[in-house]
Amino acid sequence: MATLTLKSDNPEFKSFPRFLRDYANYLSAVEGKSEKTICEYLLDLRTFFRYVIMIEQDLDLSAEELEKVSIKELSIADINRIDSQTVVNFIAYTRNERNNNTSTRNRKLSSLKSFFRHMHNKKHIIDRNPTAEIDGIQKSRTLSKYLTVEEAVSLLEAVSSDTESKTRQRDYSIIALFLNTGMRLAELVGLNLESFDPEITFVKVLGKGSKERIIYLNNAARDAVISYLRIRLDPRFIRTSTHAFFLSARQQRISPKTVQWMVGKYLDLAGLGSKGYSVHKLRHTAATLMYQSGKVDIRVLKDILGHEQLNTTQIYTHLVSKNLEEAMDNNPLSDVILKKGTN
Repeated sequence: MATLTLKSDNPEFKSFPRFLRDYANYLSAVEGKSEKTICEYLLDLRTFFRYVIMIEQDLDLSAEELEKVSIKELSIADINRIDSQTVVNFIAYTRNERNNNTSTRNRKLSSLKSFFRHMHNKKHIIDRNPTAEIDGIQKSRTLSKYLTVEEAVSLLEAVSSDTESKTRQRDYSIIALFLNTGMRLAELVGLNLESFDPEITFVKVLGKGSKERIIYLNNAARDAVISYLRIRLDPRFIRTSTHAFFLSARQQRISPKTVQWMVGKYLDLAGLGSKGYSVHKLRHTAATLMYQSGKVDIRVLKDILGHEQLNTTQIYTHLVSKNLEEAMDNNPLSDVILKKGTN
């Protein structure tokens, strides 16, 4: 099977009906969404429309049979027949038959909402939006894991003491940026030399939805970047014309997988490998420690992390509340319960 891309001559893209290809082009040209995001929308929509076709024809809904269904001949009239119950039934199907977790089901529902809203509110070519009254799926709020200050220092020390590594300065700079700025993995690997200002006081990152934001560097992050920059700009070590900031051993832009492997390696060396930490947990660590300091407003933290909605950032207030609860439980007097008199 061909890999889905938005190129007009891509066989898989051509297998979508015209109105879906037009919708994809709108998301790209007008809303500025990334190709990865648009392809995820299209694949979610294809699964949904395959489900609709099979339900209407009373066919077996096995995963194997679903993959065989073509949606190329789907028409606007077909879309107009879809009601809200069909959408709800599909979401139930993805949970009960496809074992999709809450996040995956919410993503599928979001894809459907975006599409039907576009077709009804913007294009005015369907009579109603069947998703308009369907709420997002509630998911339990779990407290994200994060490194303590002591664990974060141990991780940095594990990199600093690895004198046999030829990429020690690069790796230290990467981990220091994660822990001090909270930038995403995709944002970090996308950094270029010109992303930093001449004084290395801030860095421009390209976040979700191709939205650029500025992150100011504290002393630790700035020192780590400058130390690596001395090597990155030294022609004795680096002979490449690429503008990518972090380079692989082949002097190409470092890949997300390489960063993930490297972080895992140093988590193991620091004795933290069994605690379920990851690159994303380093981002959580930066955000949590900033908020716990008591000096960072939640709205400022939202902008630092590049969150669209404030409620996404609220997880860090829950983390702090959990710490307060644990502090109360750890009071030596918490288990001292004296028997009350009868008077």
